[in-house]
Amino acid sequence: MTKHLHSAALASAIALIGGMAQAEVTLSVLIDNNPETVAAMEGLTAAYTAANPDVTFDIEQRAGGTEGDNIVKTRLATGEMADIFNYNSGSLFQALKPEQTLADLTGLAGQANVLDSFKQVVTAGDGTVRGIPFGPAMGGGIFYNRPIYAELGLSVPKSWDEFMANNEKIKAAGKVAVAQTYKDTWTSQLFVLSDYFNVQAEVPTFAADYTANKAKYASTPAAMRGFEYLEAVNKAGVLNEDFGAATFEDGMRMVATGEAAHYPMLTFGIGTVKQNHPDNLADLGFFAQPGPDAAKNGLTVWMPAALYLPAGGENQEEALKFLDFVASVEGCQAYIAAAGASGPFLIKDCALPDDVPQAVKDMLPYFQTEGATAPALEFLSPVKGPALEQLTVEVGSGIRPAADAAALYDQDVEKQAKQLGLPNW
Repeated sequence: MTKHLHSAALASAIALIGGMAQAEVTLSVLIDNNPETVAAMEGLTAAYTAANPDVTFDIEQRAGGTEGDNIVKTRLATGEMADIFNYNSGSLFQALKPEQTLADLTGLAGQANVLDSFKQVVTAGDGTVRGIPFGPAMGGGIFYNRPIYAELGLSVPKSWDEFMANNEKIKAAGKVAVAQTYKDTWTSQLFVLSDYFNVQAEVPTFAADYTANKAKYASTPAAMRGFEYLEAVNKAGVLNEDFGAATFEDGMRMVATGEAAHYPMLTFGIGTVKQNHPDNLADLGFFAQPGPDAAKNGLTVWMPAALYLPAGGENQEEALKFLDFVASVEGCQAYIAAAGASGPFLIKDCALPDDVPQAVKDMLPYFQTEGATAPALEFLSPVKGPALEQLTVEVGSGIRPAADAAALYDQDVEKQAKQLGLPNW
C-alpha cells in the first residue's frame, strides 16, 4: 500500500514537472497544402521555437482554390480561425473584409523590412496594413522541359504562334506538349491570368476600366485571348490524355521529368519540384506566357501570399512576435533554407543564394528589365469572380466555347463588384 502511494506521488511530481517544462504558448497555424508552403512554415516555426523554447506551433493544412477560400471565410466568420493563417494578397484579401476580420499590422516593427510594393496589396480600405509577405514574388507563365527542348532543337517562344509551332513539333515527336491538371480546378486559370502582361501591353487602361465597369472580357479582344488560348491547346490535341483527372503535383512532375514538355503555372511550382523531384530541378525551365507580339514579351507577376492574424485572437501578442521574425532577414533566410527560393523576396536585404534553380534564373531577367513585368490583374483590381476556375476547366476541356465563357465570367464578376460596393456597378 505504501509503495503504491509513493508511486502515485512520484507520478504526480513527474507530471507537475512535465507540465512546467511544457511550452507556455502553443500557436495554431492554418496554411494551404502546397508542399512549398508546408516546408517553409515547418522551417520557420522550428527556427522560432529553437530561439523561443516556450513557444510551439500546431500547424493545420487546408485545401487550395475555392474550397480553401470557403474554409478561410467560414473560420473568420465563426471566430474559429487559427492564431496565424496564410492566404492570398490582392483581390482575395479585399474579399475577406479585412477592416472587420483581420488584426491591424501597420505598427508591426517588421513592416520596416517589407517593400512598399507588397504593402499595397495587403492594405485595407481604411489605409491600414493587415499582412506580411510569406514567400517570394511569383511569375505566371509556362514551365518547360529543357532536355526536350534540347533534343528537338526548340527555342523559347516569344509569341503565341511560336509556342503553338513548338507544340506541333513536340506532338509530332510523340510527346505530350502541354500538361493540364483540371482535377485541381484552380490550375486551369493560368492561360487567362498569366496573359495579363499582354493585355496591359495592348490596352493599358484595362484594369481601371474593368474596375469601373467600362471594360469587359467578352468585348475586349486582348482580354478574351486568354480564354481562346485555352481553347486552342485543347483543339490542337496536344494535352495529356488524363488532363481531367491530373493534379497540380502531377503537372509539375510531368514537366520536370519529361512526361510533358510544357505546364502553364505560377513559379511557386519550383518548390514542389525541389521537394518531390530534386534530381530533375535543373531540367525545369520557365518563360513568360507569349502573346501576339514577340517584341512586347514580358512577365505577369503575382505578389506572394501573406500571413495574417484574425481580429481579436487570444494569442495575438505572441503571434505578433512570430510575424516580426518572419518579416526579418533572418526569417527570410530561414524560409529559403527550408523551401528554397522560387523568386525574389519582398523583404529588404534578403539576398537570393547563388545556386538558385535554373527556372528562377530564367525568371530574374524579367524583373531586372525595365517594363518587362506587370502585376496580375488581381493586384490592380479588386474584381475577381469565384467561378473563373470552373469556366476555364470547361473551355480547356472543350465543353464550352471561349466567347461564351468570357461572357459568363463578366456576369460572375458583377456579383463580386456589387458585394464590394464598387461605384458604377
